[in-house]
Amino acid sequence: MALAERVHRIKPSPSTAAAQRVRELKAQGHEILDLTVGEPDFDTPDHVKAAAVAAIARGETKYTPVNGTSELRAAIADKLHERHGLRYPVDRITVGGGAKQVIFLALMATLDAGDEVIIPAPYWVSYPDMVLANDGTPVVVECPEADGFKLTPDRLAAAITDATRWVVLNAPSNPTGAAYTADELRSLADVLLGHPHVLVLTDEIYDEIWYEPGHVPTLLGVEPRLAERVFVTNGVSKTYAMTGWRLGYGAGPAELVGAVNKLQSQISSCPSSISQAAATAALTGDQSFVRECVAVYQARRDRIVKMLADIPELSCSTPSGGFYAFVGCAGALGRRTPAGEVLRTDEDFARYLLESGQVAVIHGAAYGSPGYFRVSFATSSDVLTEACERIARACADLT
Repeated sequence: MALAERVHRIKPSPSTAAAQRVRELKAQGHEILDLTVGEPDFDTPDHVKAAAVAAIARGETKYTPVNGTSELRAAIADKLHERHGLRYPVDRITVGGGAKQVIFLALMATLDAGDEVIIPAPYWVSYPDMVLANDGTPVVVECPEADGFKLTPDRLAAAITDATRWVVLNAPSNPTGAAYTADELRSLADVLLGHPHVLVLTDEIYDEIWYEPGHVPTLLGVEPRLAERVFVTNGVSKTYAMTGWRLGYGAGPAELVGAVNKLQSQISSCPSSISQAAATAALTGDQSFVRECVAVYQARRDRIVKMLADIPELSCSTPSGGFYAFVGCAGALGRRTPAGEVLRTDEDFARYLLESGQVAVIHGAAYGSPGYFRVSFATSSDVLTEACERIARACADLT
């Protein structure tokens, strides 16, 4: 069958592929400790599930408006006001089948062949392929650990060209957990103000999984004059353990939101009515679940960072948000396994951990940053402890 060229220029999601490999190995009887999963290990809060059941009982099982129910968009507007200090009219908010879909539709609505999208690395694995699928050109900007894995004003300015359409800012970051300070955002905003043709896509899906005082700083909170050029994306998947509900949202310029709505009307008609009722309850209801989850994540983070940092071949900085650690493995590269294989790349190292220690991680090159691997601590403390012990033994066996 002759497939469209866009299918050939993208690859399957590495994180999805890693999760599938783990499922296959488990089905074969292997006891794999899975640190690849990018979703909370908690259950959706009971009051959120109850809201979905009640919506079904009321017969709210029909199509909704393309851009989501008015109740949900009002709840989103309140959250955005709390986070950014800006009051978005509900017609500048769109709701989709997950933040991933909303981001894809925003790129579909704005990119033509030759348009460039600046993507700081390490990056979430899907950004470059989303750009490629929509005829754009990813411009990957390396952001080393020495800079906190964050985009600097100088690097941003050097990457912008007349063809630049978007800059993507994901904070707290997947895979590093890094986020920008208000001063760092101020410096980036100063560069962006000088380039009025550049749009900014802010992916804030981990904004409430945050371990520092106060709220995570945001670009629009620092510079509201960029509001007509910033598309804010978020969702309920990570904060409220609702990954399977597939509910995300975006807010931004009216013309862009209208274009996203037009595309959605032809692609999926609208998001799930039941998921929207659940998301409304999540955003407007008791938030103690979020605080309790963050406290658990923080304890896990502290434990796993210490255990990994104690392994001589590895290095691990402390993430400020999210539930991932991005671990340097340069000290293990060039070493030889007990089977005689030389570990030349981070992908070799990740494969070695899977085969010798039965610990599944995702190699750093998948995130645009070779020499690292990502672990998720959205799993039990017992699993994390055993996984770190296995990683330590695997490293000790290298020669």
